[in-house]
Amino acid sequence: MNESGRVNTMQNNKRAFVLERFGCKSCALDAKESPLNANCDSDSCKLENDDSNEVYRRIIQYGISAILFAIALLFNSLGYVKFTLFFVSYIIAGGDVILKAAKNILKGRIFDEYFLMSIATIGAFAIGEYPESVAVMLFYQIGELLQDIAVDHSKRSIKELMNIRPDYANLKIGYEIKRVSPQEVRPGDVIIVKPGEKIPLDGKVIEGESMVDTSALTGESVLKEVYKGAEVLSGFINKNGLLTIEVTREFAESTVSKILGLIEEASSKKAPTEKFMTKFAKYYTPIVVFLALIIAVIPPLIIPAATFKEFIYRALIFLIISCPCALVLSIPLSFFAGIGAASKNGILVKGSNYLEALSNVETVVFDKTGTLTKGVFKVTKIKSVNGMSRDALLEYAAYAESFSNHPIAESILEAYGKEVDRSKIKKYEEISGNGVRANIEGKEVLVGNAKLMKMENIDCVTGDSTGTIIHVAIDNKYCGYILISDEVKEDSPKAIESLRKMGIKRIVMLTGDNKVVSDKIAASLGIDEVYSQLLPNEKVGVLEKLYADNKKGKLIFVGDGINDAPVLARSDVGVAMGGIGSDAAIEAADVVLMTDEPSKLVTAIKISKRTKLIVWENILLALGVKIVVLALGALGVATMWEAVFADVGVALLAVLNSLRLLNKK
Repeated sequence: MNESGRVNTMQNNKRAFVLERFGCKSCALDAKESPLNANCDSDSCKLENDDSNEVYRRIIQYGISAILFAIALLFNSLGYVKFTLFFVSYIIAGGDVILKAAKNILKGRIFDEYFLMSIATIGAFAIGEYPESVAVMLFYQIGELLQDIAVDHSKRSIKELMNIRPDYANLKIGYEIKRVSPQEVRPGDVIIVKPGEKIPLDGKVIEGESMVDTSALTGESVLKEVYKGAEVLSGFINKNGLLTIEVTREFAESTVSKILGLIEEASSKKAPTEKFMTKFAKYYTPIVVFLALIIAVIPPLIIPAATFKEFIYRALIFLIISCPCALVLSIPLSFFAGIGAASKNGILVKGSNYLEALSNVETVVFDKTGTLTKGVFKVTKIKSVNGMSRDALLEYAAYAESFSNHPIAESILEAYGKEVDRSKIKKYEEISGNGVRANIEGKEVLVGNAKLMKMENIDCVTGDSTGTIIHVAIDNKYCGYILISDEVKEDSPKAIESLRKMGIKRIVMLTGDNKVVSDKIAASLGIDEVYSQLLPNEKVGVLEKLYADNKKGKLIFVGDGINDAPVLARSDVGVAMGGIGSDAAIEAADVVLMTDEPSKLVTAIKISKRTKLIVWENILLALGVKIVVLALGALGVATMWEAVFADVGVALLAVLNSLRLLNKK
């Protein structure tokens, strides 16, 4: 498949996915088995397919039925005309329900709401309850219409929150500007982005300067200044200046495509509550139908004064109430609205299961560098000994570290400030977690931590304790050290304090840094459990130990997503920070914080807790009302009117309750 076809398929899948998350009651009872189908005659699908005339058609249909129903009620005696009016009104209002029930029975799906509503209203007609039969079907259909409109509105609202897909790109070809699809643009092409337009592809600014709105990706309302040489990402909105951008990635690999891909994939990862309710609904409806059959048949046989008509009527009420629409519809909607609200705040959650897990956090484990600290290392001190000058010490260290991409190596090279002649380096070896060994103009140079010096039997000084100490030895002779310091992020103390206030008592910090530096940073943040001087592979071992101590809550790990893939994978929820420009972070984590602010984790947990609260509000509302009306129906107190409210009314209320998540900022 070519790139254009692949992207178009992704767009279609996204459209299907949004519908499936909320469960079309005809064609999408199960998201895996029920892709969006153009042939589906479900009202939900028709609304999703943007058929605005469908709403008006249904209003006219139910309006005609209501008029005929009202005329029939005006007749005092039950005659042929009155019966005909009731019958025609019923067919107009509920004919499509009966037809859908028949189709689903042929497909092996018996216990759905269409079957239950058809049996209940046909049964009411059969025992002579014509007005109630028509009224129940009519008000059921009106309720369904309102419910579908509410769900459709919610889907549109959620999609608008994530409306970051660019529609076009202004491709510069010679002296001409051609508007093309973003899929047609290739790396190396030049595009023009005018004020007010979305940046359609990732790239580098080669001309112009402007302020860009990054809120669609980061949730931050503060504008960012970009100028020549700056990296820009698809999904940013250009606010004022004209930008000329050289594209660095094709659309299928752009930030927007990756984010939208994550949102699509989230549909397959259901929360435990969703899975439980799906199983519950599977058994709940048949059980209630069986109980309805018992109510209709047994009491008239054993109670002297009981009549079949009376208890059949009670059984029909049972059938109407038994449909678990409010649960099946509102719970997936609540979780997806929560994912939408998180996305609005610059937090990507890869599934409902991870969103729910965040609400039950017992232990939070932070990696230090780049997560709680800025990860921007600077050389703050150079101490030379044994006749070595400070400049020479820095030069040897810079040459030895010139092949490394570690932040510490970059800080040493930055402090050196000169071009490295790599032809002088004859041999280079990286010693994982400890440092490097290099042969520079015939001299054996070791640059690394105290462990490396000890491994080579070289005595080194303790040095300053306010940063990371990088020792240097040449030909097995100690020559001094370079002190490199990192800063705590301004946002980190606030994040730790907020986590404590939320009841998360165990907060742990992991780092490869030395114990003195680590303890000092942890103390400044209020973290009392620190594991320092860890190699990358040792972090997983520490996590296993923390798991053993964990009682019942979830353990989450927060890192930069670059060197933490094993730990992210082992934790209940792996959270990567600073995912706005990091493919590694987006790929490795379950939750991606698009900015470098630790407080975003607090926001994610708050959204998770609010989502779970609304989910349980909907569950208790639906089950509570249904249980009460079921009991009243069995006792002969409730009528079909109460039954319709218990079904459609509660479902509508649950949907509207779920929409409150979209207002969470």
